[in-house]
Amino acid sequence: MPAMAKRFRGFLPVAVDVETGGFNASTDALLEIAAVTFEFDAHGRLQPASAMNVHVLPFEGANIEAASLEFTGIDPYHPLRGALPEREALMEVFRVVRQAVRAAGCNRAVLVGHNAHFDNGFVQAAAVRQQLKRNPFHPFSSFDTATLGGVAFGQTVLAKACEAAAVPFDAAEAHSALYDAQKTAELFCVIVNRFQDAGFQISQD
Repeated sequence: MPAMAKRFRGFLPVAVDVETGGFNASTDALLEIAAVTFEFDAHGRLQPASAMNVHVLPFEGANIEAASLEFTGIDPYHPLRGALPEREALMEVFRVVRQAVRAAGCNRAVLVGHNAHFDNGFVQAAAVRQQLKRNPFHPFSSFDTATLGGVAFGQTVLAKACEAAAVPFDAAEAHSALYDAQKTAELFCVIVNRFQDAGFQISQD
């Protein structure tokens, strides 16, 4: 069976989705982050493993666009959100990811995202802002399921790519970080497993 560390060149894929107060990772609030790890089943097929999500309080001075809140439906300061300060939220996510990296025998995590540059940009910017030195994610490498979905299914929108991949998708649940991360993870698994099923030999060196 393919070892995770050998299959992805020492990286552990982790599907991530963020909900934010805008599009600028440097100035706009990070409001929610979800992460899904992966594992191989007994037949050597990639599948989602554990999932987590954390609600995040906007950092001091963060910009929050009204249009973004309308889109996500998030009330950043609602008392029932159970939101953590940005530093604490990131530390919790990073702790879980580092544990998964060690358990898989990998040396680093690589972010899997739908339009991954966006999600990775917010994760990296928040880590720098909070001066967190032990960021488990590769600073610029990622797997983008928008690109992979376009290649595999001719679809770059998450809902449409999932439909083409026979991954159930409920539009009413979309734009929750946890739901979108889980669907991104399922889509990534379909693509990776189909690539393997097509007979391509994966180097284990």
